[in-house]
Amino acid sequence: MALPSKSEALISLGSRIKAIRKEKGMSQLDLAVSVNKDYQSIQRLERGAINPSYCYLLEICEGLRIKLSDL
Repeated sequence: MALPSKSEALISLGSRIKAIRKEKGMSQLDLAVSVNKDYQSIQRLERGAINPSYCYLLEICEGLRIKLSDL
């Protein structure tokens, strides 16, 4: 089984973050405020347009109140 390309992996990660955010009834702005980021950063993350650092993902998980393994 082939590994997904980097862009496919980032799009999949962004989709997962978006789904969890919506399940929790949060807007992109709500999440951005909770992790002290601008909402455009959250938009880029959810589109798979950025490759987030480990620390950024930890902040997102904290904002969503989930564990990193939930992603």
